[in-house]
Amino acid sequence: METAVREIAPNEADEIRQFEADLNNLPIDQIDVGQPRLFQLGMAPQYFERLRREAPVHYCADGFYGSYWSVTRYRDIEEIELDTTLFSSDHFNGGVSIRSDPTDPEFYPAFITMDPPRHTEQRSVVAPAFSPQRMAGLGLRIRAWSEEILDSLPIGEPFDWADRVAVELTARTLAFLFDFPLDRARDLIRWSDAMIAIPGGPNFTTVEEKLRVMRECFDTFDAIWEERVKAPQGDDLVSLLASRAETRDVDRAEYYGNIILLIVGGNETTRSSINGSVVAFDRFPDEWDKLRADPGLIRNLGSEVLRWQTPAPHMRRTATRDTVLHGQKISKGDKVVIWYLSANRDPEMFDRGGDFLLDRPNSRRHLSFGAGIHRCVGARLAELEIQILWEEILKRFPRIDVVGTPERSYSTFLHGYQDLQVVIPERLLA
Repeated sequence: METAVREIAPNEADEIRQFEADLNNLPIDQIDVGQPRLFQLGMAPQYFERLRREAPVHYCADGFYGSYWSVTRYRDIEEIELDTTLFSSDHFNGGVSIRSDPTDPEFYPAFITMDPPRHTEQRSVVAPAFSPQRMAGLGLRIRAWSEEILDSLPIGEPFDWADRVAVELTARTLAFLFDFPLDRARDLIRWSDAMIAIPGGPNFTTVEEKLRVMRECFDTFDAIWEERVKAPQGDDLVSLLASRAETRDVDRAEYYGNIILLIVGGNETTRSSINGSVVAFDRFPDEWDKLRADPGLIRNLGSEVLRWQTPAPHMRRTATRDTVLHGQKISKGDKVVIWYLSANRDPEMFDRGGDFLLDRPNSRRHLSFGAGIHRCVGARLAELEIQILWEEILKRFPRIDVVGTPERSYSTFLHGYQDLQVVIPERLLA
């Protein structure tokens, strides 16, 4: 059965025109780049361009998520990332999301929302799951899964790449990391979607609905914890948490917070990048031709996709004391949002930053994984999944065509796709 191709609705076209008018006409102090709809319509990079140029440290007094500072230039963001004393990630100071609040039942403490030394202690517990030895073994599984998934795709008819490929591969990989039943792997993705969803948005109309799905996840992982704490010799993520003194006796809120972090971090970055890679090659077809002519460029593909797509558009920090940045006084307690999506297009670091270029010499300087102590612990895994999948794609398909308009996520915390209709015109002969 053919899938309907999504087209831009008239109301969306009107919204885009209004956002374009606001971008060009609003005074800079009235710009609110934190609106989820800006990201869903693909317009956030244009707003960041204006902020980088006119107000690299920008204050929004009354935005969609209240008052906050936006920092949009690469060097400034890197500086903030490295100063964990002045700029806190701690859950009880506000956490790492533009919308997080320690009093909100949606948000839980996790090692990403901790400052040193607790962050370092807890992060070290799960690091062995992403060791080079572990990645080598997992790479073999990822290749086998990629082969199976790609060989099952239809030829000559539209299908949803986001579901058939990106979700399927990342779900299996995530299940392996948790030693979770493979036949229930998609539950992990469903729970991940709930965890990052904005109540009142298109996926969850109420916070109660979101919390119900999260509770389902927690009940499942309560049972898994009880199993692993009795036999914590495994090398999966829950066994590691259950076996180390730093995490074995934490309260349930911290355990749930770390589960949320590992589920979301373990799939969203890769899922968004796998989808983003197809969109990138569709928008920049010369790069596809370049890759086919020189397959060695695949070594840079993961880094450039991660830079261009930027799966996590931002992180949030909270100022622990008064400070000044670019002449702007940031007060103690202020919310400071560091926009990775903007940094990864900063022309001072990346020439033609809006373009997808496989031979970009400094793609690895991207900030999609953050910097400093909070750099993503699973960074190597994300790159590995992207590279292996594309090695197998190149063996099978001369091209992948995007049809219609991809449906982006309604989120400022995730820069991804809900639906990506594609057609593979033909399969290469073996």
